[in-house]
Amino acid sequence: MNGKSQLGEFLRTRRSQLRPDEVGMPTYGERRRVPGLRREELALLAGVSPSYYARLEQGHSLNASPEVLDAIARALRLDESERLHLHDLTRSAKPRGRGRRPAPERVSEAAGQLLDALADVPAIVIGRRSDVLAWNRLGHALFAGHLDPGAPGLAARRPNMARLVFLDPHVRELYTHWPAKAGAVVGNLRLVAGRCPEDSALHALVGELSAKSEEFAAMWADHRVRACDVADYEMRHPLVGTLTVTQQTLSHGPGPGIVVATTEAGSPSRTALALLAQATAQTTAPAVPSRAKARAGTG
Repeated sequence: MNGKSQLGEFLRTRRSQLRPDEVGMPTYGERRRVPGLRREELALLAGVSPSYYARLEQGHSLNASPEVLDAIARALRLDESERLHLHDLTRSAKPRGRGRRPAPERVSEAAGQLLDALADVPAIVIGRRSDVLAWNRLGHALFAGHLDPGAPGLAARRPNMARLVFLDPHVRELYTHWPAKAGAVVGNLRLVAGRCPEDSALHALVGELSAKSEEFAAMWADHRVRACDVADYEMRHPLVGTLTVTQQTLSHGPGPGIVVATTEAGSPSRTALALLAQATAQTTAPAVPSRAKARAGTG
């Protein structure tokens, strides 16, 4: 999963998903051997030479200007997240010195304070690879109440939301429209892979999920990217039944983000969340690992 291969695979996959008629490209009824647009057709739409585009797709021309990349993004009908992903892939494909091991992820003191302040709102701290670094009591109860509440504090047992969504039956059953949640998880991992192509732990996670889940492997091969900032999900919780939550990520910079789940005021979902808070009131789920464990972090 190096930068060059990711860039080429992304361009080829997205090109194959565009039909000529979608972009006003005449085919004159000819039989086509390849799905989607040909390289020369995409190059024409982007306003670059076919040979230049071919080199870019093959990883041999990595100095494309931002303007050229934006032109290719428009030709491919990419949305804003996908356009930024294309720029990330091009940067990561360029030769560089020996890669540095990513810094361990930790729950900052400020994030811990925010998690404590959100006592009445389900909240979890998520790392770049979707590792759960911490959660408050309601976050644990809503997203993974069947797991040990202290699991995020132990690196060897730390839950990973991507792994849970695809491989844990309990979490899979939580989402009424599971494919939407699964697609968001994969799309976010694709974004991270574009920014951190040398992250060996991310490579291992993707390899594990691809081997254990055919659905993950198919979604990963589709090269769809998605920034999981805000999304509504209908959940079927075993304790309080069906509720609809808005999951949104509070993030500043490249560090871990805090995912919170909110409900509409006065709605049955708000009532269900209040019932969940009552049902789990005696549960002790540490919001933030002890300082010693937090310093240990994870790479």
